[in-house]
Amino acid sequence: MEWAAYLGIGALVGFAAGLLGIGGGVVMVPLLVLVFTAHEVPAEHVLHLALGTALAAMVFTSISSMRAHHAHGAVEWKIARAMSPGMLVGSFGAALLAGLIPTRPLAVVFTAFVFYAATSILLDLKPSTTRELPGPAGIFSAGAVIGAISSLLAAGGAFMTIPFLAWCGVPLRRAIGTAAANGLPIAIAGTAGYLVQGWRITNLPSSSLGYVYLPALALVVTTSMLAAPLGARLAHRLPVKRLRMIFALLLYVFALRMLAGVW
Repeated sequence: MEWAAYLGIGALVGFAAGLLGIGGGVVMVPLLVLVFTAHEVPAEHVLHLALGTALAAMVFTSISSMRAHHAHGAVEWKIARAMSPGMLVGSFGAALLAGLIPTRPLAVVFTAFVFYAATSILLDLKPSTTRELPGPAGIFSAGAVIGAISSLLAAGGAFMTIPFLAWCGVPLRRAIGTAAANGLPIAIAGTAGYLVQGWRITNLPSSSLGYVYLPALALVVTTSMLAAPLGARLAHRLPVKRLRMIFALLLYVFALRMLAGVW
């Protein structure tokens, strides 16, 4: 049943990513918390293990997404390279910090993020354009902030990178492609941070590598990468507005159920 749950989580994450273009962390983390709790992972580590596992899964999904956007010429590589150093520093540092934050405060922060993401999906919020890209220091700082918040929340960074780039005048299609490319350094550095912090923990499940649970990682990645193309194809055939409403409501429920479980 545990393995079936991970396969189901991966399918839902991939389908939602392909259909609605949302990051996997908002779906994956609350569901992983529920499964880990049911299988008696220590309560003080259950959210950290879910965050680390979700970020590790994003390494694989980010590569796939980056290649797809690059094939369509939608990645501004100059911008992606400029933002990457800040994202690496911010993501790694925040992952180290997350290991020191108790589960309950971290759960409150994550729930607030899921509510923000769900509301954005529900209202289909679009970024506006008001200025040009900042200089190297501004790009590094923006990357560090985006990387840090994304690592703390196991998010790919697109929820902040796309509005930031669109705000700075980058066309939306290229902002989406560039955000997909920048998801990879965030995922790699964040995973490394959760691995390092998890080494000191002795009562994690036996198949864990730091704060990454390897069986869940393997199964979630397998079905999510299979389901994502299906979601993308159905996006052009299904009433996406209604699906956005249903999915946003599910995210509210997932987040509240997770918060109640860790409290």
